[in-house]
Amino acid sequence: MTVRVHAVPLTSGLDPQDNRRAAVAAVDRAAEDGARLVVLPEYAAAFDPRGVGPEHAEPLDGPFTAALQEAAARTGVLVVAGMLLPGSVPERGVNAVVAVGGGGVVAVYRKVHLYDAFGHRESDRLEPGAAGDPAVVVTLGGLHLGLMTCYDLRFPESARRLVDAGATALVVPAAWAAGEHKADHWRTLLRARAIENTSFVVGAAQHGRGVTGTCLVVDPVGVVVGESTSGTAPAVGDLDPGLVAAVRHRNPSLLNRRYDVVPRGTRS
Repeated sequence: MTVRVHAVPLTSGLDPQDNRRAAVAAVDRAAEDGARLVVLPEYAAAFDPRGVGPEHAEPLDGPFTAALQEAAARTGVLVVAGMLLPGSVPERGVNAVVAVGGGGVVAVYRKVHLYDAFGHRESDRLEPGAAGDPAVVVTLGGLHLGLMTCYDLRFPESARRLVDAGATALVVPAAWAAGEHKADHWRTLLRARAIENTSFVVGAAQHGRGVTGTCLVVDPVGVVVGESTSGTAPAVGDLDPGLVAAVRHRNPSLLNRRYDVVPRGTRS
């Protein structure tokens, strides 16, 4: 069954209540358009372009996920969103992606690749997820949604590991830091992950100061089928599992592979 998705370019800030209102409003608008999946950006619950840290964290059963659960229960939509969870020590947070349905939190992915690049040091404030944890894949209709976030996009093995776990669509919330060539990198990498994995890719990017990139829906041959046209308009696309199957039949590159993806430190 085809699944309509809205990838929403929120402009999240430091007021959690405002951010919750914006997230719920996006879910309501998507449901009115017939969407069954809504993807919100990285740090949708709270965002500071100068750096997100433990002061912006809230627990997994906190008000942000509660608001998403209420909206999902009311609309029947599955919501995927980025947020910051408390870390193992007070000085650290955990960059996470949550999938929330009407019954609560369905899945949690903790970001493995912290953004220590282009002059940023996410690891000064956050702790990474474990590279050896199972890949996080959520089923919606006939689709299997692999969860990753932002800087993970630069590591093709992250996407391939999700596909090895059964993903037919890759979902990528992001707060893609602005800079020279960065918007082009975002768009190019989303399309590359789609082409090399013969999968749909959905990228939802923060909009506003300090960040760049539009929201995109990319099909399994790398064609952009939906793109946000302003700071508030979502990228909309219809994800057809049958198209993934047809593309993979015609281009069996996943079957033709000669290498596996193995987390560092696990090789015998």
